[in-house]
Formats: sequence, C-alpha cells, structure tokens
Amino acid sequence: MNKYTNSPDPAKKSPTGAEKPGPLQKDESRTARDKFLSLSLESTRKSYYPQLKKQLEVAKKLAEKYRQLVENAPAGIFEFDMQKMQFISVNDVMCEYTGYTKEEFLKIDPFSLLTEKSQKVLQKLLDDVFAGNQNPEPVEYKIIGKNNRAVWILVNTSISFENGVPKKATAVVHDLTAIRKAESEKKRLEVQLQQAQKMESIGTLAGGIAHNFNNVLMGIQGRASLMMIEKDPSHPDFEHLKEIEAYVKSAVELTRDLLGFARGGKYEVKSTDLNTLLKHENTMFGRTRKEVKFHEKYEKTLWPVEVDRGQIQQVFLNLYVNAWQAMPGGGSLFIQTENVRLEEDDIKPFEISPGKFIKISITDTGTGMDEQTMEKIFDPFFSTKGSGRGYGLGLASVYGIIKNHGGLINVYSETGIGTTFNIYLPASDKDIVHEKTRPERVAVQQGEGRVLLVDDEEMIIDVGRSMLEKLGYRVYTATNGQDALDTYGKRMKKIDIIILDMVMPGIGGGETFNQLKALDGDVKVLLSSGYSINGQAAEIIARGCKGFIQKPFSLTELSIKVQEVMGEKKRLSQ
Repeated sequence: MNKYTNSPDPAKKSPTGAEKPGPLQKDESRTARDKFLSLSLESTRKSYYPQLKKQLEVAKKLAEKYRQLVENAPAGIFEFDMQKMQFISVNDVMCEYTGYTKEEFLKIDPFSLLTEKSQKVLQKLLDDVFAGNQNPEPVEYKIIGKNNRAVWILVNTSISFENGVPKKATAVVHDLTAIRKAESEKKRLEVQLQQAQKMESIGTLAGGIAHNFNNVLMGIQGRASLMMIEKDPSHPDFEHLKEIEAYVKSAVELTRDLLGFARGGKYEVKSTDLNTLLKHENTMFGRTRKEVKFHEKYEKTLWPVEVDRGQIQQVFLNLYVNAWQAMPGGGSLFIQTENVRLEEDDIKPFEISPGKFIKISITDTGTGMDEQTMEKIFDPFFSTKGSGRGYGLGLASVYGIIKNHGGLINVYSETGIGTTFNIYLPASDKDIVHEKTRPERVAVQQGEGRVLLVDDEEMIIDVGRSMLEKLGYRVYTATNGQDALDTYGKRMKKIDIIILDMVMPGIGGGETFNQLKALDGDVKVLLSSGYSINGQAAEIIARGCKGFIQKPFSLTELSIKVQEVMGEKKRLSQ
C-alpha cells in the first residue's frame, strides 16, 4: 500500500499479479479462522459431549460391575505378573481360601503357598508357558493357608502374551476341599472295610489253628502233670517235666494271642468299671517300667462296660509294651477315659450299633509310625521289631479282642511325635460286679464222685480220663453231643458233673448243654474248650453253665475247677 494514496503498491503484487495481503489482512484472516474453529468446537461440543459423557458413565458402570463381579464371584480370582513373578490383584474369595488379607496376599511368593508336591506342579506349568504353551490345562494344587488349613484348589489360567512372551496370567480358582475330603473319607472307609474283611478271614483260620493246637498242648500238659505227680521233686526227670510245663505255658501265650485275634476267648464277661481296671494295670506296669511316666485323666462317672477282664487287661498290657518299646529312652503315657455317643456316621464301616460307648485313649511320646506302618499294624505276624523280638500277634490280638467285645479301635501316629490308640467299648446299664478275692490254691485237690467227660478228640478223652482218675473220680466218656445225652439220660442220678467240650461236630456244646438242661434243670456242667466262636462260651455260661476251664489245663487247675462245681452241688443238696 503506497503511503500516499490508497491505491495498491505495484511492488506488493504476487508473482501471479494478485495483491499480497498486508498486515491488516493477516489479522483479519486469523480472527475469522479462530471464530470458525471456535464455532466448530462449540458446535461439536454441543453435538457430541452429551454422548461422550453418557458413554463415559456407561464405561464407569461397566467397570464397577466388572469389579463387583470379580469381588463377589463364587470363586477365587487373581492376576499375576509373569515377568515380575508377583501377584497384581486378588479378590476377597481367594483371600478367604488362604486366610490372608489382600495386602498380605499381594506380597506372597506363590511357591510359599503350595505344598512341596504342588510346587513341582506349578513349576512344570510355568516351564510349559514360557516354552510357548498359551492354553495351559486346569491344574489342581494343595495350598496351606495362613491358619495352616489345607485347601485343595482347581486353577483355570488364561495367559496374555506380547510378541510371544507371557506377560500376565488371570486365574479363576475353585475350592475342591469338601470334594477331596469326601473322597478321602470314602477311601478310608473302603480301606477299613477291606481290612475288616481280611481280618475276618484270617481270624477264622487263626482260630481253627489255635483250637487244634490247644488240643495238642492239652495232651502234652496232661501227660506231664500225671508224670510230675508220681515223681518226687528229687527225681532227675522232675526238672525236665517242669521245663516241659514251662514250654507249654509259652505256647499257650502264643495261642492266647491267636485266639484273641480270632475273637475266640471272651469267656467270663462281667460288668466292669474300667477306671479301676486301668488304675490297677497302670500301677503294675509302672512298677516294672519306671522310665515310663503315667499321666491319667479319668471320667468321674464312667459308664460300666461288660468285658472279659482278663482279655481287656491283655489289651492294655500289649499297648503299654508297644508304647514302652517305642520310647527306648523313657517317655510319657497319657491315659484318658470318657463317656461318648457314637452315631451312624461315626461307626461306618464297623459292624457295631450306634449308642453309648466308653472311649479309652492311650497316647505315647515315642518314635511314632508312618502311614504305611499304620496300615499294617493290626495284621497278624506283622512286626517292626525285627527277627527274634516277638511273633507280631500283639496288636492283632488287641484288634480281635476289642471287636469281639462289640467295640472298635483306631490309631493315629506321626513319625517322631508319638502314637494314640483310641478304644471304644459299648456301655452297659448293668451294675458293676466286684471281684471276689480267694486264697491261692496250688495243691492238687483230691475228690470223689462220678464225672462224664465229653470231647470229640480221642487224645483229650485219654488224657482227661487219666487225670480225673488220678484225682479220685470215676469217669464216663462220650465222644459227641448225642452220645453225651444218651449216657446222661441213662445214668443221670449217678453222674455228679459233666465236663463238656464246646466245639464238636454234629450237636455242638451249646446245643448239648440246652438239651442236658431240658433233661435235668440242676445239671452241673463245666465247659471246656481252647476256642470260643463269637463269645459262645460266655453265652452258655449265662444260660446256667457253672464254670469254664480253658485248654490246656494242668492237673491242679482241673482239680480246683471240678471241686468248685462239685462243692456248689453239695451246698445245694444240703
């Protein structure tokens, strides 16, 4: 623009001849552009802002909904940084599984949550993922939470990759604890059922062996007793005969264990206060094993139980000896009794009825056992003591005796900590029968009268007749139940006592006794056997049989038992 005129300056024309804009033209152009942009932005804001605001609100609501879903999902959820190997986020359910707060959980090394076996499983999964596996299969782990609670979990994992490198893992976790515990309980019950069936079969075999073996021992014991009574103690054979008797007693202990295992020795059942019996056994054992310290806790009003006291004493002695051997340097035995009630669920798969029971717990502080040993301890002839240190029948006998009494026994043990045996015996409503003390009688008791000896073993008949005749009795014999009934029917007024074998072919001892009672309500019967099937001896005694003598018996024992029954008959006749 020429400063003098308003006409355009020729020098300011563009090469095309168009006039170049001056300073005022540039400002006007910017103002116009700014106005246009402002109007455009305002128009855009008015047009799109409500939509954007609405979309943002929707996004916020979706994010909150997603967060709520994650937090309240019926499963544990967590995110994990695959590069830093640390947790990124976790929901409340996962924290409930483990017992940790969110702050605590996010600081945890994942391997520290897992058992040793599960750590190996996790390491394999990580190796597979870093090797390129982008879709790992669901994996089960066992974790140990903050409160040492074991939890079984199933983890479904989704892996995010960038350029083939795993970056983040998102996991959904389901609690399988209840399922695994149910499966474990089912397996435990199946094992117990198999154990019970196996023990039943072996018990039948062991009982038969013990019964026959006792008959052989009866022959040896009887002949040795007859020879000893005829010889002066100064005779050179007398000591040999005493040794034979000692060997027989040792063999009897073995058969007693077999009979206990076979549940064939419950003969004299009485309502008993187990607190009193336990206190006596603890005192007796403590005197000989002073390195064992007893800690006793007894139920003040313990319910009575109906037991064969001799066999229950054998149970406690076997358990005490095992505990003592597990504590070579000495230790403690904790004895506790209590009244309990067992329901249907408690007694599966044991063949017992629910109801009131007495529980006896015996805990030692010994070396303990592993699971493999615990599974076998009640098996006959199983022993951890090595060769020459027992027959392995002690705990098998314990098992059989407790089962024969309608009870159950279980064991819990940890290596290096100790062992607990829990015994359950059915309670009784009967009044306790107190033991009557009687003076020891070791001399042979001579007598007179007529005896009917009934046994299906010819060897027993021969030695039994000789023993009874030596004692001064006149003897009739019968080799089976029917023969015994015929003989007694003919000579009822002449026979003072019947010695009746319990296990015989044909008419057994129990049925023979019933028919003898039918012939003569006052018949005096001394039951004799080396084996009782399912407590049959106790049942016969309860029906009126006057006594029981277990094979093998010595001449002295026979003389005392016969005198007891004969003496009762004499008192009744006076």
